[in-house]
Amino acid sequence: MNKQVMKQIKNVQLGDLTRVEWFDASVGKSLNSAGAIDIPVRSWGIYLGALGEKNKHIILAQNSFRYTDQIFDIDYTAIPLNWPITITTINPTEVSVEEAKTLLHSFLTGHKRRLKRRTCNHERLH
Repeated sequence: MNKQVMKQIKNVQLGDLTRVEWFDASVGKSLNSAGAIDIPVRSWGIYLGALGEKNKHIILAQNSFRYTDQIFDIDYTAIPLNWPITITTINPTEVSVEEAKTLLHSFLTGHKRRLKRRTCNHERLH
């Protein structure tokens, strides 16, 4: 693992708005790749930690959907810890530590949003 990345991640705190630059895994066809294996990616989000039992991943919350004070649903990016090139804090404590802990709890418990769809019967518009 990159020592520079490990040093950088030690400076990132729960709730920080963070940018991670990394190389994504590649899927393609040999005729089109022209040798391009490295796909650079920049991801931004609220840092929720480095999680995982076998392989640690940096978890960045990108969108949060607040249902109650204690229940959120989040869209997130999980980046394997050995893939980053640089990790940068853009804005420390973008969200409070308490809110970040609630986001993390919601992530760990797996809340999912359900959209209620309404059907409109246009024949009954009188």
